Amino acid sequence: MSGGMRPAVVELLGERIRSARQEQDLSVGALAELSEVSRRMLTQIELGQANPSVAILDRIAAGLGTTFAALMGVGAGDAPEGVEIWSTSTGSWAVLLDAVDTEALSVETWKWKLLGEDVYEGGGGIPLPGLMHHVIDGALEIETDESVQVIEAGGSGRVSAGGPYRYRAQQGQAAVFFSVALLARPARGAGGSYGGRHDDRGGTS
Repeated sequence: MSGGMRPAVVELLGERIRSARQEQDLSVGALAELSEVSRRMLTQIELGQANPSVAILDRIAAGLGTTFAALMGVGAGDAPEGVEIWSTSTGSWAVLLDAVDTEALSVETWKWKLLGEDVYEGGGGIPLPGLMHHVIDGALEIETDESVQVIEAGGSGRVSAGGPYRYRAQQGQAAVFFSVALLARPARGAGGSYGGRHDDRGGTS
């Protein structure tokens, strides 16, 4: 089971994407072209009618000159309470704990729990210079086009994610782990940053 974003997160992101687009005086078509996402998909996301992948949201955020974490209001300088972004009906989840932006990179910290046969599929968004992982419990299997890496409890590992990747618990058991994602910052000018990034952290849990 691959799961999806929580409805409250989808609705909040749609509102914030629409607000950021309008603040920058961008039409739906203009943002679609900047982010390489179809106009139809972008409209559905703004209306809260689509369940997009994080990769697609990374591209939209880059088109707005910001980051996915900033759109979520994570990294505001508060204690990292975290926002549950992804989940499955069988109990797997992913929480975006915190994020820090520099001029060159956005750094995101996530906590994950994968159960049974649940799979998270990522990649295909903006380039990821690196993904670092530390497994707390169980064993994590990370599959890319080039390799399959298994990280046991207490171990750490790093992968480059230039393309798709998949997380799953090894042998259908359970895996709890942290990941740190390094994302190249958008190439658009500094004036494109999302002004409301620190607002309304509540209402998403």
